[in-house]
Amino acid sequence: MPSPWPSPHRACVSLTFDNLGEAQDVLTGTWPPSQPFGTHPAILSTLPRMLSILQRHGIRATYFAESWSLPHYQETVHKQLLAQGHEVAWHGYQHEVWHSLSQSDEEDNFKKSWQEAEKLGVKYEGFRPPGGKINDRTWGLLKGHCVKYVSPLGEFGVGKEEMVVLPFEWKAVDAFWYMDTKKFREIRRDLGEAEEGPGENPEEAFRACLMSKIDEVVNKGGYLSVLFHPFLTTNEERLRVMEDVVERIASDERIWVVPCNEAARNAGTPPAGFGGFATLLAALRLAYKMPVRIPAVCIDQRNAKEQSSGSR
Repeated sequence: MPSPWPSPHRACVSLTFDNLGEAQDVLTGTWPPSQPFGTHPAILSTLPRMLSILQRHGIRATYFAESWSLPHYQETVHKQLLAQGHEVAWHGYQHEVWHSLSQSDEEDNFKKSWQEAEKLGVKYEGFRPPGGKINDRTWGLLKGHCVKYVSPLGEFGVGKEEMVVLPFEWKAVDAFWYMDTKKFREIRRDLGEAEEGPGENPEEAFRACLMSKIDEVVNKGGYLSVLFHPFLTTNEERLRVMEDVVERIASDERIWVVPCNEAARNAGTPPAGFGGFATLLAALRLAYKMPVRIPAVCIDQRNAKEQSSGSR
C-alpha cells in the first residue's frame, strides 16, 4: 500500500505529552491538601523548558490532558499550548483507568469532560485512554462526540466506527524506562525486559530505544508516537533525551512530524494517485479485516441540525 503521508515523507512521528498537572493526584488523594490547585511544578517549571525545545526546532506536539486540569491551567492551555500551534487532546476527566469504568461512569466522564472543554474553548479531536486500553462501547461515544482519532495501545490503522487509530507502544514511553512501580515492572516483564528496569542509566536506554524505533519506522514506513510526561522529565539528562529525539526527527526530511490531529486528518491526503481517505480506509479495513460500519452522527452535527430545524 502506498504511504499515506505527504511526499516526500516515508513515515510520520508525533511527539506527545500526557498528564496535565495534578488531576490524578487529586482523584487518588495524594495531592497535598495545603497545596493550591494549578501549582504543579511539572507544569509551571518543567513544561516551559520542554516547549522551548520544541520551539527551537519548529516542532508542534499533542498534549493529552485531563479535562479537570483545563480550568486550573488556563494560561498553559491557551498561551503556551494552543497559541504555539500544539494540540490539546483528551485524556479522561481525572486520568481514570479507562478500561475499568462502568458504562454510566464512562458516559459521565464524557459529559463532565466536554463541559469543561467547552467552557475553555477547547475542541477535542483525539483521545488517549488512560492506561492504554479502550472499551468496546467507547468507540460509539467518541464518534458521537465528533472525535476523529484514538491513541491506545495497538496497531496503526482504522478501528471501529471508521476511526483512525494512532497508537502508542510502551517502549516509546518514558515511564516504561523511568518508573519503578508494580505496574511498570509487570509491563517490562511481559515485554521481555528486566522487571527492575534498565539499571543505572535509564535515560540512555530510553534514548537508544527511541532512536532505534525512529530508524525502524523510517525504513518500514508507518507511524510512531513518542510519549513524554513532564512530571518525569525531572533532570537535565532527561531533557537532553527529549532534545536529542526532537533533533533527530526534525532533521530528517523522510519524517513528517506533526501533532496527532494532523496525522489523522491528513492520512487521507497523501501524494496524487493514492485516492484519498476513502481508499485509505478501504485498504486498511481489508488489511486488518475490519467490518464496514455506519458512521454515527456526532453531537456537534446533531445540535446543528436541531438548531437549523428550529429556525425554520
